[in-house]
Amino acid sequence: MFAPSQNDVRRFFCDAFKKRRDGSVMTPLETLAADWVDQHPEYHDDLADVDAALAAVFDVDAGRTNPFLHLSMHLSISEQVSIDQPRGIKQAFGLLAAKLGSAHEAQHEVMECLGQMMWESQRSGLPPDGEKYIDCVRRRATR
Repeated sequence: MFAPSQNDVRRFFCDAFKKRRDGSVMTPLETLAADWVDQHPEYHDDLADVDAALAAVFDVDAGRTNPFLHLSMHLSISEQVSIDQPRGIKQAFGLLAAKLGSAHEAQHEVMECLGQMMWESQRSGLPPDGEKYIDCVRRRATR
């Protein structure tokens, strides 16, 4: 299993952003990451300077969203949907995106469910509950 460090993740997104701006050759994953960065111009300043990005502290209590966490969740959800893992996420996501009329807004809703699942797993010490995660997404699609 690939387990990048916090700095690895930050460098990856900063590099993808730079390559997109420079018109450099990109891997498919960098292209997907840059596509998500393009949809979040509020993060461009955070990604423009890799040294500042590596040193940055994103304190939730101070009202700062961590752009690297947010973009990583977009990538995770994109991958989950593309391979339908956990099984059922592709359909649940499709229903939610259709309801909201926006795949991007659906991703943000799914992020809430993903974050909740991960928090519960960390708190309980149990593996993430994929069924509960899918149920959360389905509820959002049908309410």
